[in-house]
Amino acid sequence: MAYDTAITPVRYSPDLEQLEADEAETLAGLTDSLRKISETTYADSGHAMRGVHAKCHGLLAGEMTVVDKLPESLRQGLFARPGRYQVILRLSTIPGDILPDKVSTPRGLALKVIGVEGARLPGSETATTQDFVLVNGPAFSAPNAKKFLGSLKMLAKTTDKMEGVKVVTSAITQGVEKVVEALGGKSSTLMTLGGHPETHILGETFYSQVPLRFGDYVAKISLAPVSPALTALTGAKLDLSERPDGLRETVSLYFAANTGEWELRAQLCADLETMPIEDASVVWPEDRSPYVTVARITVRPQPAWDVTRQKFLDDSLSFSPWHGIAAHQPLGSVMRARKLSYEMSATLRAKLNGSPIIEPTSLDDFDR
Repeated sequence: MAYDTAITPVRYSPDLEQLEADEAETLAGLTDSLRKISETTYADSGHAMRGVHAKCHGLLAGEMTVVDKLPESLRQGLFARPGRYQVILRLSTIPGDILPDKVSTPRGLALKVIGVEGARLPGSETATTQDFVLVNGPAFSAPNAKKFLGSLKMLAKTTDKMEGVKVVTSAITQGVEKVVEALGGKSSTLMTLGGHPETHILGETFYSQVPLRFGDYVAKISLAPVSPALTALTGAKLDLSERPDGLRETVSLYFAANTGEWELRAQLCADLETMPIEDASVVWPEDRSPYVTVARITVRPQPAWDVTRQKFLDDSLSFSPWHGIAAHQPLGSVMRARKLSYEMSATLRAKLNGSPIIEPTSLDDFDR
């Protein structure tokens, strides 16, 4: 959508964030829950995996082009001037254990931009990458870190439980979710438990869900498919009943012969009442401030799943909204919680697998 010059974006200031009561205890609880998930899956498999988004459905290398002649309020941070960047994309689903795809849960897309200059966020000073961690819904499942802890504890309790039970639960929750949607709603709890519709992952639009600094301003980020072959997959039904890795298979089939194009878009915060910083569950109204294209991503035909790539990515790469430049500092309690928990997860994975985590400097690292 074209930029609306009538929008007056909210200027970034550190006092936009407000710490929660007992936030330190909440962050410790989140980190502990993620650790338990990782330790459980490691005990089962002998291989450490991510605490969440463990199952990968596609590993892609591409190019991102920043849009020329952006308005001043969008010409910020990574997008301050036109440029081309190498990117890595990882498609996933949210549980911390590896499940058949008929246990249908929300999908994620992690984007790593390589060769980004600028003052760095704490913990990523030696890198030149910018990560965006995205999920296929415009708002987070919980308003804040404390509420998120309750959901994560539930997810931790179901890790390593009987696969058959999860399959049955997924079938039931998908049916209930259809009823909820028919009544005009959507239940993030049902979708987390396995009630996500069985649709093609490449047709999804992905969102940061929670805000981040956008240079002098504040924004949420989305990644939307725009090439006709991709948009034709939006809402396309899949039968995953006998295809435990069906999502991966469909991604591989697509990129065997097709190019994919997406737009990376920013939604500037224009009103703190309707577009809050600390309540991550609020969908920012697009009639107040629409998502506007700031970059385009192209992924050309390639193997979308490769054993060598998969091992490198799972053992040596991590994605975090805190990998990046200060101009895109994550904001809000959910983002603050992610810093410690993601660092713990990556450190634990490196220790258990005996493989150090690295930040790539080019796609040559990705394809080694």
